[in-house]
Amino acid sequence: MNTDTLINIHVPATSANLGPGFDSLGLALDIWNHIRVEARSSTAPGLRYRASGEGEDVLNQSSDNLLTRSMARLFESCGKEMPPALDIFAENNIPLASGLGSSAAAIVGGLAAANALLGNPLDGMGLLRLANDIEGHPDNVAPALLGGLVASACCSDEVISRRFDLPPLTIVIVKPEMDLPTKTARAVLPDSVSRQDAIFNIGRAVLVTEALRAGDLSLLARVMDDKLHQPYRLRHIPGGEAAYLAAKRCGAAALSGAGPSLIAFVEAADTQKVQDAMATAFAQSGIASRAFLTRPSARGVFVIK
Repeated sequence: MNTDTLINIHVPATSANLGPGFDSLGLALDIWNHIRVEARSSTAPGLRYRASGEGEDVLNQSSDNLLTRSMARLFESCGKEMPPALDIFAENNIPLASGLGSSAAAIVGGLAAANALLGNPLDGMGLLRLANDIEGHPDNVAPALLGGLVASACCSDEVISRRFDLPPLTIVIVKPEMDLPTKTARAVLPDSVSRQDAIFNIGRAVLVTEALRAGDLSLLARVMDDKLHQPYRLRHIPGGEAAYLAAKRCGAAALSGAGPSLIAFVEAADTQKVQDAMATAFAQSGIASRAFLTRPSARGVFVIK
């Protein structure tokens, strides 16, 4: 490994679940975190980490975070030592605890950085397996790695993923100014579901995949419903149910990941309308919000040396 190496990593935000695709569907978004990693050989040893943008106040309190731990995990899995002197600078555009895959971006970004420093000993599937081990489920890490829309399933110690290219759909995301950590969002889910609810989701997950692949917004609006996670999580987001219903009146809508952000797929002419409708619903519950206008990203994480 060259110890005088500068690497730039670019990793996208992701939206998982997408209505009925609980823990199995994920979509890369054109919102990016940028990470610069420099292995130093001529200065004092140590890890120096600095973040700007989203979450900087929290992340700059310590160099021990999900990104640096993921880097260390890959070095350990390859039987190698971390470089003695590392500078890491993260420019974050993905909000933390937002349902937009900030954790997946940190994991995938850290793994991609470490893999590049070592000369890429792991291929894409090796990175996916390790990312899934760290995250615990593949729905966000798979599209962060591969780009596009990705359907994933865990089979023993293997992650099976299939990627789909999408047309340039118009996406509006509205994030209420509150945090809903994934751990908290999972705690509100029931331990079991009925057969009817499982059947409800299975068929719709297939149809959501086809609607997104084909860019069929009419079909997407009819099938992007869920009975496994959204009804339980929306109750814990002030204004969430009203904002979700307002978005559905404009197109296809879902909770993004575990929330609290909502994602809507709409005609380009309706972007301001759906953004205003969701913001108004949150405001009526006393919750400020902010919006992101984006598109699917065909590209996953990439590294430039």
